Amino acid sequence: MPAVTLEKKSRKGGFIALACVLAVLALVVVLENTLDPNKNIIVFTTLKKGAVYALIAVSMNLLNGFTGLFSLGHAGFMLLGGYAYAIFTIPNAQRESVYYMFDGSAINFSFPEFFQNLFGGSGAGGAIGMVLGVLIAIVIAGLVAAFVAWLIGLPVLKLKSDYFAIATLGFAEIIRAIFQWEPIGRVTNGANALKNFPTFNNFNITNADGQIVLRLSTFACFAIAALCIFLIVLLINSSYGRAFKAIREDEVAAEAMGINLARHKRLSFIISSFFAGVGGALFAMYVNQVQAKSFNSAMTYELLLIVVLGGMGSVSGSTIAAFLYVACGEWWLRFLDSEAAFETAGSRWAFIIVLAAAAAAFTALLLWRRRKQGAKKFSELWTACIVGAAVLAFDVYYAAGGSMEVPFMRTGFRMVVFSVIIMVVVLFFRRGLMGDKELPARLRELGRFVKRLAAHAGRAGAAKKTAAAANSGKEGGADE
Repeated sequence: MPAVTLEKKSRKGGFIALACVLAVLALVVVLENTLDPNKNIIVFTTLKKGAVYALIAVSMNLLNGFTGLFSLGHAGFMLLGGYAYAIFTIPNAQRESVYYMFDGSAINFSFPEFFQNLFGGSGAGGAIGMVLGVLIAIVIAGLVAAFVAWLIGLPVLKLKSDYFAIATLGFAEIIRAIFQWEPIGRVTNGANALKNFPTFNNFNITNADGQIVLRLSTFACFAIAALCIFLIVLLINSSYGRAFKAIREDEVAAEAMGINLARHKRLSFIISSFFAGVGGALFAMYVNQVQAKSFNSAMTYELLLIVVLGGMGSVSGSTIAAFLYVACGEWWLRFLDSEAAFETAGSRWAFIIVLAAAAAAFTALLLWRRRKQGAKKFSELWTACIVGAAVLAFDVYYAAGGSMEVPFMRTGFRMVVFSVIIMVVVLFFRRGLMGDKELPARLRELGRFVKRLAAHAGRAGAAKKTAAAANSGKEGGADE
């Protein structure tokens, strides 16, 4: 295909993507200012957390998926970014109350206050000063994480595979312990939380009476995350991004092509850490506080799970998986944590039938997957029936018991179902929801699949008409 045609297609795809992003941002503003924030708090909480996790997952995918470096230290870089943002945005008048256990803070400087002194403390000047101060503090948070990544990358990037992952995980745990160390409490506040810094709610526009006239808290979160993801996409589509992908595919071949492995690995590690630091600052704004114990290894595993579910090497996959993960965990499956009972015997028996059908369908899927992998003997297939048989056995036991309570619906059952859903997705989508492709490519594949189905249906219909015409012709000849 000529280079001009490829350039036109790329430019057209870029404009379409930009239009979609702008449409999403506009929709967020409309939803935020039409829905009641008190009644729909779970919706906006899910949107904000999903946007933050999408940015962090994409930054992790840049390193793990596009460069092929398996890192487990993202929680540590988020911690650095979150603390850097909080330390440089807490108002000086409130530092004594925040650092009350350490008789004040060692750092008495706030970016929002600095710019508000320049532009004015109230009105439009105060708003501009606050926004500028917050944005610069977010950039500083990313730079702090990037600088530390450069420092630890000097020895750590010489390691490969699992050793690199273990080293980055150890770094994250060390950072978490250091930030809770009492001797530096005048900077980090020890094991106590940092709070009272600007959050997403400070982006809401208020009138002179303090009443909110335009809500922009969710929009601000989406806009910052979208801008950062856009910058990562630009990097991936640049010559540096192509070098990262070459390193992922084959380091020996990449080096033979003239790619400096050490330089590009370090660059990928630093850029990924920068955006992880920005994500940490956004996470701090989302939860309204920063505490070292929140940035544990479980958070890194959550992010890694999102990357794997979305597809290693897919930006849109990580973004979609982040919102799905957060929505399932925080919203859609919440009802499973509350006890419930069937109102009628008919609804109870409907549940029993659906559960039996689901167990049978899951067993059939597992058997089909085993057969596709080459298993034919009973000794190779029977293990695929264990889960389905256990569910059916419980179903029979529950049907015989006569209880009207919905089974399993207790506190914590939500996470059990969530884990089962993740297990099913990982089993049947080994490369994630998107693989290494982006959403437009998957939509084109879906369109081609629909066209093939339509063509097949058309051919089948034409064949039936031909057969019917032939039969009618034979019957007419026989009558004559």
